[in-house]
Amino acid sequence: MAAVVILAGGKSRRMGRDKLMLTLDGQTLLETAVNRFSDMFDDVYISVADEEKYPDISGRRIVDILPGAGPLSGLHAALRFVPDDGVFLVAADLPYSCPSAALRMIGLCGEKEACVIRLPDYRLEPLFAYYKKSLLRRCEELIESGEFRMSELLNSADTRFIGPGELGELWDEKMLRNINRPEDYDLLISC
Repeated sequence: MAAVVILAGGKSRRMGRDKLMLTLDGQTLLETAVNRFSDMFDDVYISVADEEKYPDISGRRIVDILPGAGPLSGLHAALRFVPDDGVFLVAADLPYSCPSAALRMIGLCGEKEACVIRLPDYRLEPLFAYYKKSLLRRCEELIESGEFRMSELLNSADTRFIGPGELGELWDEKMLRNINRPEDYDLLISC
């Protein structure tokens, strides 16, 4: 079993305002992510740095235990808190993220500790990936050493790197497009 953990702890510096409160089809980006993944996963959590943030969004919260390490803090808290064997981590600012692709990635992980998409240009998207509980201690070690890059965790773990083709018909180039800047949002709402 795996829970979905939606990362909602960022500061939205490049956007200049809280990007998760931007709307798409009448819902905020955060609401959209929670609703989309709740349709296919029984356990959906919202990872936040501040428990009081987003009081109008329903959903169970996971608060950073070791704050200040960005998404790695969220993953660490999720692996410690969630009782499942692992968590599928998804950034709330990926408006085209696909729950069916998440389920396929969990299945593709097999005996590995993590499963992440490696794009043809070798970029990884660690904020749409599956992580097993066995990585909890490694997350702690990285945070304690001041190394906060998710890629460092993936490269030091027994990771299954998959290509987009392994997702078959579920793959869509938009799936990993995130909303960081005002122009990203303008493009999203103009489509």
